[in-house]
Order: sequence, then C-alpha cells, then structure tokens
Amino acid sequence: MTWPPLLRLQEALGPDSELVIVGGAVRDELLGRNHADWDLATRLLPQAVMAKARTAGLKVIPTGLQHGTVTVILEDRPVEVTTFRSDGDYLDGRRPETVRLGVGLAEDLSRRDFTINAMALPVGGGDLVDPFGGRADLKAGWIRAVGDPLQRFAEDGLRPLRACRFAAQLGFEVEAATRSAIAERLDVARKVAVERVFTELDKLLRGSEPQRGLALLAESGLLDLWLPELRPMVGCGQNRHHAYNVWRHTMEVVCFAPPEPAQRWAALLHDAGKPGARSVGADGEIHFHGHEARSLELAEGIFDRLKASHTLRKAILALIRHHGVHPTTAWGEAACRRFLGRIEADGLGLAPWAAFRLADLRAKGLDWEASQAEHAALMARLEGLLAAKPPLTVRELALDGAALMKLAGRSGGPWLGALQKRLLEVVLDDPAANTPDRLADFVRRDPAGH
Repeated sequence: MTWPPLLRLQEALGPDSELVIVGGAVRDELLGRNHADWDLATRLLPQAVMAKARTAGLKVIPTGLQHGTVTVILEDRPVEVTTFRSDGDYLDGRRPETVRLGVGLAEDLSRRDFTINAMALPVGGGDLVDPFGGRADLKAGWIRAVGDPLQRFAEDGLRPLRACRFAAQLGFEVEAATRSAIAERLDVARKVAVERVFTELDKLLRGSEPQRGLALLAESGLLDLWLPELRPMVGCGQNRHHAYNVWRHTMEVVCFAPPEPAQRWAALLHDAGKPGARSVGADGEIHFHGHEARSLELAEGIFDRLKASHTLRKAILALIRHHGVHPTTAWGEAACRRFLGRIEADGLGLAPWAAFRLADLRAKGLDWEASQAEHAALMARLEGLLAAKPPLTVRELALDGAALMKLAGRSGGPWLGALQKRLLEVVLDDPAANTPDRLADFVRRDPAGH
C-alpha cells in the first residue's frame, strides 16, 4: 500500500510526472516486508521537481543534482526523487562518470543491480513495471543481475556483497551466472570504501538466514578480500565437544544469536582465534588454549580496518572476552558474584551474555536438550543472586573514594584504587559487609592491605 504522503507529492508534481516507487521499496512491498525508505523516480528534471514541490509548500534539498536527485521532506522523513536516467562509464567502481537525464523508465530500470530491485510501482496506482522479470524471481527466490552480471559488478564493486546480503536477508539463492560473476569482479570490489563494506556486512549478519550470505562470502573470495582473518576457520576441525568444524560452528552461532549487531558480530568473531591456538595433546585431544585472547586481537584489527564505531566494538569485544567463561551450578556464591561483577564492569550484563551463551551451546550440535536444561539451571542460580542486588563493582561500595580518603587522611593516588579493589573482594565474599561501619573497620585494621 502506498504511503499517503506520496500522493501529496504526486499531486504537487502533476499527472505527467510519471512518479513511481522504485528499488527496494517495491521489492519489500511485494514481499509484504516492512521497510523504512521510499525511493522515487520521475520523468521530470530536478529543477522542475524542486519548483513544483516548493510551490506546494514542501521542503526540498538539492542533495545530488549531478545525478538527478533531490530530497523532499514528507512528514519529517527524507524521500529521494531521482530523474529517470542512464549511466555513463564507471571508472572508480562506485559511481558513473556521467549521467544522461530524460530517458524512459525502462532504460532507467536497466541500470539497476538485480531484477528484484528493477521494478517500479506508479504512486497513484497502476500496473507494476517489471521489464526484467523481477516479480518472477521474487516468487522463485532468485537473486539475478539485470542483464550481464559481469557488467553490473564492474560498475559498482559493492554489488557482489549486496548479492550475498540479499541472500541472507531474503533467504534467496543467487542465480548461477550472477554467482559465478562475483569471483571475477574481486578487483572492482577491492575499490569499495570500508564504511560501505561494514554497512553491508552488518545487514548480512542480521539477516534471517545469515549462513547463506556467509557461505557465499567464503565461496566467492569476498571473505578473503574483506575478512581474511576468518579464512583459516574454514575446515578447521574441532574436538569432541563440537559436532562441527570452526567455520560451520560459527555460522550456526550467527544463526542462533539474537539478530542485533553486537550479538551477530560477536558470533562471527568469537572463535576467530581458534585456528591459531589449535594444538593436539599427547593423548590426541585437540585443544584451543588462549583462543579467546587471540579472537579479541583479530576482532580489534578487523574493526580498526572497517572503521566500526567505538560503542559497537566495545559491546562486541565484551561478548567475545567472556564467551569462554563457563560457570556451573557447582560454583560457590562468591565465585558467581565475581563473575557477575566482571561482566557488569565490562558493560555486558547478564541477559546479553546468557543469550550469546545459549546460541554458542546450541551451535555445538551435540545434546541440545541437556544443554538447555543445564543453561536454565545456571540462569536460575545467577538471576537469583542478582535479584538480591549484591555489590558487584567498586561503584557500589558503601564508602566512596572521598569517604575513604577522609578516613585514611590521605589525598588520592594509586593506593585508593588498590584499597577499593580489596574492599570489593571483601564484599563479594560477604555482601553483608558492605556497610560504612564494617568497611571503615576493615580499613582501620588493614590500611596498607597486609
């Protein structure tokens, strides 16, 4: 169903504007999927679009006049309106050197990447414009390039990755010729800005079937291009605690983890250090000692290269850092509180850690029912302890830094942090000790930590 404000824009541009919805919005409308963006195309030149829209009282921003695009604000949402165009040569693997405005709609659609994105719907109602069989490919579950896939992928190096991303989001297969062309255009893909790559990888990982996209990355060579640290995971055998090799296990964890960025990226990278840490003991048992630290190191390098945000990488690294900790119901309460304190201090929290742990357990491919029962019992224990609201971090001590300095008669310095750590150990062992009097008594008895 057309978003009502679009009808107001069509009325402003006039009946001869041939205003149509194009691209992903059409695809998602036909699939019944939610979408946030409405991309429009029209036969009108950008100057005419701006003049008519402003006359109707709409705000217009000339965002890309050189490519025939203006942005109209409809109910506080930006909507791009692009004049029907054909593209000249692509030399940088991203944008055409020239564009020609004033072409017909069918020629405009012919420059788009995949048939499922090369359809148009008239804003005011009318038949679907589908010159390349996009609707049939939607029904069949195919991702197919418009025309020659080698040409399409030569124009924009991000398109091969977009094919993998759509496979992950839609659960579609990539058509054979389109699939084969990906590996032949790695030289163009290499030119793509890392920020664009990160955005596509993020969307791929959060798809409903991310394993499809990941398998295509590994098969096509795109994995080696943008995530070469992960190639050693492919085919890397594991021990008796896993039914799958490292790469297969990783894809399974990605599938089972909640579809939000930190969880899915952590799932992808949590075992990246295993191939480098793999060893075989005298008894023939395979070990991965210290792989968590190696995974963290590799992840940090990947995020530096792909320019991931500080906030996101912090959340991802916290999940990777703690995924190798395996509390059991046999742990004492103090040990459990120390664990809860560590993940809280790392900004992680129990719920995200538990969701990731459950995905990791499920992806081992072993006795899932027993793993579920064990996890449920462990969570009941940890949640019960957390519900008692014990002090878990230095911030929750009954005496803050100022009070401790006054009590000790000293100004701040390294001694203060060391004292706070000792006091935290005391209250982790015995939460009832977290009162001003008892902490003060401890400081008076052992001010230097002897």
